Amino acid sequence: MLLENKNVVVYGASGAVGSAVARAFADEGAKVFLTGRNRESIDAVAKEIAAAGSTAETAVVDAGDEKAVTEHLAAVVADAGSIDVSFNAIGISPRGLQGIPLADLPVENFLRPITTYTRAHFVTAKSAARHMIPQRSGVIMMNTPEPARLPMPLVGGMSVGWAAMEGLNRALSAEWAQHGVRAICLRTTGMAETPTIHTVFGLHADAIGMAKDQLLEMEGAMTHRKRLTALDELAQAAVLLASDRASAMTGTVANLTGGLIVD
Repeated sequence: MLLENKNVVVYGASGAVGSAVARAFADEGAKVFLTGRNRESIDAVAKEIAAAGSTAETAVVDAGDEKAVTEHLAAVVADAGSIDVSFNAIGISPRGLQGIPLADLPVENFLRPITTYTRAHFVTAKSAARHMIPQRSGVIMMNTPEPARLPMPLVGGMSVGWAAMEGLNRALSAEWAQHGVRAICLRTTGMAETPTIHTVFGLHADAIGMAKDQLLEMEGAMTHRKRLTALDELAQAAVLLASDRASAMTGTVANLTGGLIVD
């Protein structure tokens, strides 16, 4: 198994992305530590993982709270001995943030995703690196959708926040890769299986006067494969990139957009 004996912390583990990644990591032999702000939700994911024969532990942690993150990671290291992978999959509701022209968007709504995402990803990465650098190994991971790179209307500050995450990913690698700590971002299209994407496309469809399903179909048609990234494709790519088989990859964005973005 690709992640046998690895200890993985997942932030936002009850969401569609976080839970899919956590299950995939566990299936490949990792011990997963699930965090989120809702105990019931993360416990439900842990039960699914345990039912499949793997190990998962849960803790209520706000990824933007440095004290909470630091204390939780100290407890993980005390219990498991190391932190090998940190995957931050937090998300925020798009309501009030997307589907609104920039000229009509309140400043605070524009800034919310920028400050929320950059703070949480910096906090979790910094806290993990303090354990990974002494052990001279570790992988810090994040996921962004295609507006991090493509100019798209009605996305508000989300695209700026996601672009900042990709910039942070490069900066983390520039400082920490020399100490054995890799930083990887996985960029996908919107994933149709996730509830958030249906909300997002609903907001955009309402703003431009189009049916949501038609808008989803149009975006899929823009890719080379003629379909959007699947959630399982993200999860399986995350497993590979977190493993030692991807040891030469750091400071990069793994392009999982199926040709929507061509490097």
